Amino acid sequence: MILTLMVALAGSYKYVSGYVTVSSNVNGRELPIYCVDTKEKKVALSFDAAWGNEDTQKILDILKKNDVHVTFFMTGGWVESYPDDVKAIYEAGHDLGNHSENHKNMSQISEEEKTRELMEVHKKVKELTGEEMKLFRPPYGAYDDRVILNAKENGYYTIQWSVDSLDWKDYGADSVINTVLNHNALNNGAIILCHNGAKYTAEALETLITGLKEKGYEIVPVSELIYKKDYHMDVTGKQIKDS
Repeated sequence: MILTLMVALAGSYKYVSGYVTVSSNVNGRELPIYCVDTKEKKVALSFDAAWGNEDTQKILDILKKNDVHVTFFMTGGWVESYPDDVKAIYEAGHDLGNHSENHKNMSQISEEEKTRELMEVHKKVKELTGEEMKLFRPPYGAYDDRVILNAKENGYYTIQWSVDSLDWKDYGADSVINTVLNHNALNNGAIILCHNGAKYTAEALETLITGLKEKGYEIVPVSELIYKKDYHMDVTGKQIKDS
């Protein structure tokens, strides 16, 4: 990922030591949460919603049928285009997550624009649902120290993923299923990345859920998987509870 200048790092240390009760700083770099260290057989399933909406209701129906709750990371454009679906996701008990207003590379824009990208979609979702979102996934998975710290200053945990379904490559439903279920990072505390607008995700979803359950995993939203306080990170972006 993108390394920052030493000046930025110095500011990062000041912020961490002065204002927060947890540290995402490892070896001088701020890290998002890729996965969680836990003895419980739990994984989080997440969907990025930035384009397309043909399969959202089908996905919600499959999740309801299987009694599974997940996290949807939504852009402001998607929220504005599909407000009824945002409400349906919320009313079904799923996490609402922030995927920025315009899906820009957050590491390449100013501090003021970072805040706008977070808070414009935040306000839209709050107006629709009353929900104060707390989970942020940077577009393209791109981040640097200031992306993480800006999100933290605005009340957000920055969330990446440890298991990429690669559903966005449109290789087919079997590929999505096999990629996740045979992934070498699929273990306790994994965060799985899918997209609601990918061509084969809805087709793969029920078998994917069944396969995860057969492996003994409980599927939970990101908000139920991560630690909210008293934690630190390791060099891989794994969130570890302080003893």
